[in-house]
Amino acid sequence: MKIGYDMWYRFGTPPWVGAARSELVELVGSGVLAPGRAIDLGCGVGDNAIFLARQGFEVTGVDFAPAAIARARTQAREAGVEVDFVIDDLTQLSRVSGPFDLLVDYGAFDDLSMRQRAAYVRAVLPLTRPGSRFLLWCFEWQPRLWERIVTAALPFGAMMLRPGEARGRFGEAFEVERVAGEADLPSWPRGWAAYLMIRR
Repeated sequence: MKIGYDMWYRFGTPPWVGAARSELVELVGSGVLAPGRAIDLGCGVGDNAIFLARQGFEVTGVDFAPAAIARARTQAREAGVEVDFVIDDLTQLSRVSGPFDLLVDYGAFDDLSMRQRAAYVRAVLPLTRPGSRFLLWCFEWQPRLWERIVTAALPFGAMMLRPGEARGRFGEAFEVERVAGEADLPSWPRGWAAYLMIRR
């Protein structure tokens, strides 16, 4: 999986590359997410991390793809902001340390296998403190039989969360609120959700 993503970032442009995500922009603009120490988990080329830095956050961006981190560093330099971009594995973080006031994940967690998701939660919890905010964006829907078969055979993860999975995996440590999303879309992917979680 790592090699595939690295090649994609090196020679192409994944579809999620672009402006900072709208839910993040809205929550920061409304003051719900106030400047502090932030980490972007699975930062890609740094769009969200750079946005946060421009809003006064002290930002760390983490991705396991070296090509993504190289592009992110270039973008931050061109934007005139400082972001600490780090190559690391979200399931066994070794190069970052908390606590962070804000954690952001746009589409990394849902791309992991079930075993990797459990490891991710164990790795991320030490980055938090009581009151830490965690904005998690994911594809989310109840998979049909053929989707379960296909995703089980994929080498890179399950691709979506099932309804209730975010609360099940994070609810013991966080208050979990679904702040945006769509379900039963006519096209594929068939749904998505954004969760704003607060560490207990």
